[in-house]
Amino acid sequence: MAETSLYLVPTPIGNLEDITLRSLRILKEVDCILAEDTRTTGYLLKHYQIQKPLQSYHSHNEHFAVEKIIARLKAGEKLALVSDAGTPGISDPGFLIARACVQNGIKIECLPGPTAFVPALVKSGLPCDQFIFVGFLPVKKGRKTELERLAQEERTMIFYESPHRILKTLEQFCEAFGNERMASLSREISKMFEETTTDTIENVFKYYTQNPPKGEIVLIIEGIKLKKTKKQYTENDDEDDE
Repeated sequence: MAETSLYLVPTPIGNLEDITLRSLRILKEVDCILAEDTRTTGYLLKHYQIQKPLQSYHSHNEHFAVEKIIARLKAGEKLALVSDAGTPGISDPGFLIARACVQNGIKIECLPGPTAFVPALVKSGLPCDQFIFVGFLPVKKGRKTELERLAQEERTMIFYESPHRILKTLEQFCEAFGNERMASLSREISKMFEETTTDTIENVFKYYTQNPPKGEIVLIIEGIKLKKTKKQYTENDDEDDE
């Protein structure tokens, strides 16, 4: 089996202590670290006294950088990919290079670690046995169509949103999903001013209208509750008897 060449290394989403011992070891062992923002990653490395070359790899240059990175991996270098916070590839750069590695037979290893939506989902009190990760909605084109589609989604929905757009988004959610749908908004997860508000979408909107939120935001929305007909209940009972 081929040795791992690319490591996807999750980094803290708030508290610097949230990084794993294994992640620290890998960052010390690789030849170079590909970073979404070298300044942010540099701060993390300095905190843990890790001295490794850093190379910028972000959404503005990933299409151009992939070919060169693949060449380095084929030449025998071991590289680590990190994002500013959390697991690489979740709403930030990472997909293209991971796909290119798979296509070129280069072994990838993704270490377990911080991801913002997991703690937000688990502590929301909303069903987490089945859920759909939406991430950031389209800012303009396709946004209304996507909301109309998601209005019929039965699973718990997970969104990322920026603080300057969250009030407009909550207002649109009230219109698309209804005022009484349950919502849980978590911000600044794992940081000093972490806060979670769980209530109806309307009440969450009212709260943050009076208390404008700051920081990174994860929004959890309850799926639609479909009313079953008498026939559907009977069919389900028949299935259970089999």
